[in-house]
Amino acid sequence: MWHGRRSRDRQTVSCPACGESVPRSEAREYDKEGNRWERHNKSFEHFCKDCFRELCHQPRGNLEATLSDIHEAGLSQSEFLRRYLESVGTEPPADDHDSE
Repeated sequence: MWHGRRSRDRQTVSCPACGESVPRSEAREYDKEGNRWERHNKSFEHFCKDCFRELCHQPRGNLEATLSDIHEAGLSQSEFLRRYLESVGTEPPADDHDSE
């Protein structure tokens, strides 16, 4: 059976951007894949209204998959960025120093 909207609106969600807890009814649903209309097998994040206004609402392709593929525990920021640039087909800057 379908759950009524009223029960969903009484939930509290935590904004992943600022950490503020807000009632679900006052939050905005955000799909990391950029297509909130395709709902099958998805979970959504809920942002407070202020943080939601600051988000880019354009599709991000395979960004999360790319970041997950190159992430490794203990990886320096410069090595992570070098791997990211390689994965998207961009040359890293020539003065790239691993300072971490």
